[in-house]
Parts: sequence; structure tokens; C-alpha cells
Amino acid sequence: MNSSTEHESPSIIVSEDGPYLVHHVTRLENSRDEAIPARSMMALCRCGGSAKKPFCDGTHARIGFAGERLNDGSNDRRVAYRGRGITIHDNRSVCAHAGHCTQSLTSVFRNDEEPWIEPDGATVERIIEVVKRCPSGALSYALDNVEYACYEGEPKIVVSKDGPYEVAGAPELRLESGESPTPNSKDRYTLCRCGGSKNKPFCDGTHWKIEFKDEKN
Repeated sequence: MNSSTEHESPSIIVSEDGPYLVHHVTRLENSRDEAIPARSMMALCRCGGSAKKPFCDGTHARIGFAGERLNDGSNDRRVAYRGRGITIHDNRSVCAHAGHCTQSLTSVFRNDEEPWIEPDGATVERIIEVVKRCPSGALSYALDNVEYACYEGEPKIVVSKDGPYEVAGAPELRLESGESPTPNSKDRYTLCRCGGSKNKPFCDGTHWKIEFKDEKN
């Protein structure tokens, strides 16, 4: 991993017990859709303790942050819900619990029912609209057995309000060891920045439970 071309493409390296090292992702935004000055290489906090959020200030070293994944990955599976006009794919293991689906389209995404997804509960167009709002990539869709990307713009990172980094545009994600963490959505994923996720580097919704706050972003 020492070639001069290593970081020419947009990428995010998950450093061991340290920050996310971001290369060549030029769009960095806060939760108010305001641009945050980005550099060709940035270190973004993932321990939750930096006083300079979203950037790392070295707090991870002072607090002894541990960045390992704590769950066993047994929930990592994608389930297909097939309807007459659309197939909705769902992988619960990477859900960040943003709530866009269950709050926006209750006829399809049903919290207290089994199966929890009813793919014939709304028009195909409306389902696609809501699925595309899923920041984690837990939800995706296929038409006539062909899967479609939910985001096709330039790579970007959004610092969500008191929540994870919402990454879109498929910057390559890999661990410091060079391995690719799994599961890994093709075009979207959410990275923990509260420090508490058991599914690091991905968000698992723990920020809600620990009431993580970032007043600045």
C-alpha cells in the first residue's frame, strides 16, 4: 500500500483505534447542507470526543478509544421482499435507524408487523423515492431483477445531526489492514462517529441510546 496512486481515488481508511482518514472526497457538509472546508486528506473523528468535530483532535488517544467491531456479524444478511412491481432488499445489520422509511411510508415499512416490509403497499415510484433516502444502504431495490443505484452523484460525506457520517458516491472503504469491512453497500453507508456502535465502523443507532450531541454540526 505504498504506491503513489494509492489515494488518487476517493477513499476512507478506518485507522485502528483512531480516526477515519479521508482521501479525495471534496464534498463535506453539515446537517444544514452547509459546506465544511475539505482537504485532499482529512482525519474525521470516530471516538465521539473531539472538540473540533467533525475533525479529529487526538482525543481518541487520551481516552483509550477502542475501534474494534464487537458484534459477531450473525445478523449480516440481505432479505428480498418481492412485490408485483418492485423487489426491496433489506440488510438489518447496517441499519442506522434514521427512520426515513418508517416515518415516510408506513404502508410499506411497518414497525410492528411481520413481514415488516410490504412491497405492494405503495406505488413503485413512491417506494423508490423513500428507499433512496436510506443513508445506510440497508435498503435497496430492484426492478425486473436488475438492481439500481440509489445515489449517482460525486462522493460526499454529510455530518448528520447528532448521528453518523452519511457517505454516498461510493468512496472505497477499507480498514487500515487493507481489508474491506463487511457488509459494504455499493453506493451508500453510514459510519459511526459517536464511538459507541457495536458494528464499527458502521453505525448501529447507538447514538440515539447514548444521546450523542454535536451542537456545531
